Amino acid sequence: MAFDRFRQHRVAVASVWVLAFLAVTAAAAPLLSPYDPERTNLLLIFEAPSWSHPMGTDSLGRDLATRILFGGRVSLALGILVVSLALTIGVSVGAVAGYYGRAADAVLMRIVDMMYSFPRLFLLILFAVLFGGKLITVVVVLGILSWMTTARLVRATFLSVKHREYVEAARALGARDREIVIRHILPNSVAPIIVAGTLGVAGAILAESTLSFLGLGVQPPTPTWGNMLKDAQSDMSVAPWTAVFPGFAIFLAIVSINFIGDGLRDALDPRHPTKRSVDHG
Repeated sequence: MAFDRFRQHRVAVASVWVLAFLAVTAAAAPLLSPYDPERTNLLLIFEAPSWSHPMGTDSLGRDLATRILFGGRVSLALGILVVSLALTIGVSVGAVAGYYGRAADAVLMRIVDMMYSFPRLFLLILFAVLFGGKLITVVVVLGILSWMTTARLVRATFLSVKHREYVEAARALGARDREIVIRHILPNSVAPIIVAGTLGVAGAILAESTLSFLGLGVQPPTPTWGNMLKDAQSDMSVAPWTAVFPGFAIFLAIVSINFIGDGLRDALDPRHPTKRSVDHG
């Protein structure tokens, strides 16, 4: 039923194809481009888009299309890694708070409130300055600052599910807390987790782009869409394509992921009727 609902969301389905295209081309970058993304050629500086360089070249004569393909590998992988870390922390905190309640819930939710009170961009900049712009640093910092919404969603689901009959039956049969959480309650929290994770990927890509634009993200010569935009900001009057193409790649990725998240939210909502069920009614 959820799959049928998702298929009816045409924009979300189209977004899946767009995101799949971006991911496949990024993964196959070494096969699709004959150029080295980090090799400079001072004879080709700011070459306009042409057959040999479809998206032109940058200030160091590097092929822009190649750098966008390889940059997509870093940006998309970073988004997935950040969300994986954020979901791991958020699900763990939300599950403990929602299942055990009382003191555990009070303490953990105050930690969540405290994390929300910190200025996110300021902390990102601070940690980037302190620990450098390595990929692992950006992933850890973004992951640590992105788990709170997932924790609240999981907690709310656990609070509504833990007293239902099948959970009480499992408890009466002697099931341990860990088994009850993993086998009986957590599967009912999958829907909000999936939606939060999907939207979190877009947020992570945008945050990395912001850091890179400020010169604090993943550092050159490793290409990412964000640091390509940063490098292009002083060249827009001379070579506008150096900013247009990376910016368009970020736009496509974020818009596609957001539409997929909207589609999943509608598809996984049991109150959202399918066309088939409406026609049957």
